[in-house]
Amino acid sequence: MMQSVCRLLCIAMLIMAAPATNIVLAQTPTPEQLEMLKNLPPAQREALMEQILGGRGGADVQDPALQFPQTVEPRTAQDVNRQQRNSQMVGEPRLGGGDTVLLRLEIREFTGPDEQSDTVRRSVGGPSIGQHAAPANTVARQRIDRSDIEREKLALVRDRIHRRNPYQLDSNGALDVPALGRIFLGGLNVAEARQRLAAEHTLRDYRVHLTLLPLDPNGERALKPFGYDLFAGVPTTFAPATDVPVPVDYVIGPGDRIDVQLFGSINKTYTLSVGRDGQVNFPELGPISVSGQTFADMRKSLEERIAAQMIGVRVSVSMGETRSIRIFVLGEAERPGSYSVSGLSTITNALFASGGVKPIGSLRNIQLKRQGSVVGTIDLYDLLLRGDTSNDMRLLPGDVIFIPPVGMTVGVSGEVYRPGIYELKGPAAAKELLYLAGGLTPKADPQLARLERIDEQRQRIVLDLNLTAMAGRERPLRSGDRLNVPAIRGVLEGAVALEGHVYRPGRFQYHEGLRLSDVLGSYDALKPHADPHYVLIRREQATDRAVTVLSADLAKALDAPGSAADVPLMPRDRIVVFDLESGRDRIVAPLIDELKLQSRSERPLQAVTIAGRVNAPGQYPLELGMRVSDLIRAGGSLGDAAYGGTAELARYRIVEGEYRQTELIEIDLAAALRGDEAANLALKPYDFLNIKELPQWRAQEEVEIAGEVRFPGRYPIQRGETLRSLLQRAGGLTDLAFTEGSVFLREDLRAREQQQIETLANRMEADIALLALQATQAADSQSTQALSIGQSLLAELRNTKAVGRLVLDLQEVIASAPGSFSDVVLKDGDRLMIPKRTQEVTVLGEVQTATSHLYQPGLTRDDYIGLSGGTTQKADGRRTHIVRANGSVVAGGSGWFRRSAGEIRPGDTVVVPLDAERMRPLPLWSAVTSIVYNLAIAAAAVNSF
Repeated sequence: MMQSVCRLLCIAMLIMAAPATNIVLAQTPTPEQLEMLKNLPPAQREALMEQILGGRGGADVQDPALQFPQTVEPRTAQDVNRQQRNSQMVGEPRLGGGDTVLLRLEIREFTGPDEQSDTVRRSVGGPSIGQHAAPANTVARQRIDRSDIEREKLALVRDRIHRRNPYQLDSNGALDVPALGRIFLGGLNVAEARQRLAAEHTLRDYRVHLTLLPLDPNGERALKPFGYDLFAGVPTTFAPATDVPVPVDYVIGPGDRIDVQLFGSINKTYTLSVGRDGQVNFPELGPISVSGQTFADMRKSLEERIAAQMIGVRVSVSMGETRSIRIFVLGEAERPGSYSVSGLSTITNALFASGGVKPIGSLRNIQLKRQGSVVGTIDLYDLLLRGDTSNDMRLLPGDVIFIPPVGMTVGVSGEVYRPGIYELKGPAAAKELLYLAGGLTPKADPQLARLERIDEQRQRIVLDLNLTAMAGRERPLRSGDRLNVPAIRGVLEGAVALEGHVYRPGRFQYHEGLRLSDVLGSYDALKPHADPHYVLIRREQATDRAVTVLSADLAKALDAPGSAADVPLMPRDRIVVFDLESGRDRIVAPLIDELKLQSRSERPLQAVTIAGRVNAPGQYPLELGMRVSDLIRAGGSLGDAAYGGTAELARYRIVEGEYRQTELIEIDLAAALRGDEAANLALKPYDFLNIKELPQWRAQEEVEIAGEVRFPGRYPIQRGETLRSLLQRAGGLTDLAFTEGSVFLREDLRAREQQQIETLANRMEADIALLALQATQAADSQSTQALSIGQSLLAELRNTKAVGRLVLDLQEVIASAPGSFSDVVLKDGDRLMIPKRTQEVTVLGEVQTATSHLYQPGLTRDDYIGLSGGTTQKADGRRTHIVRANGSVVAGGSGWFRRSAGEIRPGDTVVVPLDAERMRPLPLWSAVTSIVYNLAIAAAAVNSF
């Protein structure tokens, strides 16, 4: 019974709430159920209602929450993006003031549309103004016939325009081009700008190419107004804030909800809405006026009234949902208009909702107006620079946030922490601007600051400003001023630099009397393989900044610290320690370039050269008092192949200012290295010292012998040593040696053979191209087959690698007399391979089965071909030949060959080539087939070891 009544009560309540809440009921109570509900006693109905509502006990249903319809819907991020897509093509940047472009012109050679104009039309979505898009490939293009004078004039205009590259658009987006004047390109993409330039009458004879350079702004162009990027992001939501604490000074108004919890003798919870009359309807107490009170006062008054009228009841009062209020954001806002915001919102919340402040709006004088009067202002610099939100006032319904135009602005660039353009609230000095910019960086030079200003005559002037002095810091600023704080010079003062092949490169403090040994105190400071005998020192003169170069012998300086060898150092010296394993050009070449810039006719380039057998040949700076021994030291000392007797010094001198004459001077190296001043000549500019090589000096040459010798391996050889001598040193042949199959390889022969193969392949490729043309014209199957075979043969030839085999009779070499014609003189890299005795005969080429057969005395060439199944239809029997085991070839044919055809030996290879002449083309193909087979046989012999 009770459950049925509860269900009926719920349905009845929904019926009463349906008109206000637009609820559609899924079930309608029957008349019997309604009659049962009416017959319940009042106390029982109230108890049932308490049981059903639970925590919602006294929910206020008489006064629903006030609704504030939106009159202006703020634009969302999707709206902004959609507008940007409609205003410009996706992925195509638009030209604007300050952009840098490259302009290139190409003289037209043909009439009619070209690829560029078609591309431009497609990129902008249609034909040019006043033109109709022609169907593709319907306009005939003809070469333009111009005279030499016309071409020269066009080239002059083109070169004149090219010389001005790159171009920069002015602040209005205009491009100033010689012979064209100012052309406005601002707002166009690259394709549209190219089309605009092509429409100029002066450029009708050119194809226009325009490239936008995505350069980062620099200097004054890089300065941005400070603070406006605070509003760069789009607000994530415009919904009223409900999850923030309600301050005690919050003013209650219509639309607010108040949560009241009673406990004690009565346990109930109410959610009370403030109506339009500013009252809440408390079930036990009646209407109570709360509008206009602060949250603290309202809570106190409710607690006192309940305590006085409801005996034994205690109360807890808190804020529920706060009301939405209608405010206005006007002036220089990004999206001015009317906004519905939370009653807890402040000025900054409304600014974010409106998209922020325009660059022409003020950040320092944003006004809050209430009923026509200014009740407060906010300076966003306080928020940005100090995090101060004390002036961020809370908004009331009908408030107006007004953003006036920006006030006085000044810029600061250079060595400050926050370069930018700042707004000033009133008269200010340079020190206030430096404070706004975050102060000076450690690299700043405040004594050399410069202030650019527009004076009363509307002229731009520059004022020197010493920011270390009180007068400089107190200098009053004007709107439009630009303060630049330069950096200190990058020149090293009061120090010397150490670099190169050392463990601790870096800068060292300079003091009077500093020497090389003070910076490099021991050999432990050097990395392995450092050159201690030639340490280079680049010196810059303090008076005229002229560069001079000197060197030192660190080994002598460490042996005698404080001596003349221990070079005194100067401020700004740069010390370089070289590595013996790598070249010195990386360091020396830039120094030579610096000396070239200082050279004059009366003072030629201060450089000398050393070549020949030294460890580091090259050009070196000419030092003051430099001698032959110093140049040898700079070149890394003499190499192991240097001739220590004499050297040759070439000296150039100008004779009477008319011509240059070369003088050759012979230098006694041994005396020069001993320090004999007569031999150790003082050097002059452009001297060239050549260190000769020892006569008959060669690097150690080696050859290799492998296979059936007693002591195979690598052997160093003497100059002019022969193969016969090498075999004796290797202990002679073994009893299993197959001398007829020996393989002798030589590197220079391999290179020569490979070059001949490449030449032959190129000739064959040309022949195949000719054959392809003939096959196209003839269109017969035989030509097509020949072309296919030729291409396959060419591919085989391209893949064939030369071996470099020298055919020789090893038995004849062994039996020859020393120094005879048959005794081969060895070269570096030669290889001799002697196989074991073999019993096979191989048949290759156009046979049914290419294979090897066991050697049988008495069988002829044709017999072995028969054992391989005979020849194929493409075989060339007249050119069948035998390749002996030593690499020699016995040609095929008739007559003598048929009589000697039975002379097949163990290790021989019978080659049946392709009959190339049957395919009508090229006599060259027959030779190619033989070459491919022979090289394959030689490669197989080498690979068998």
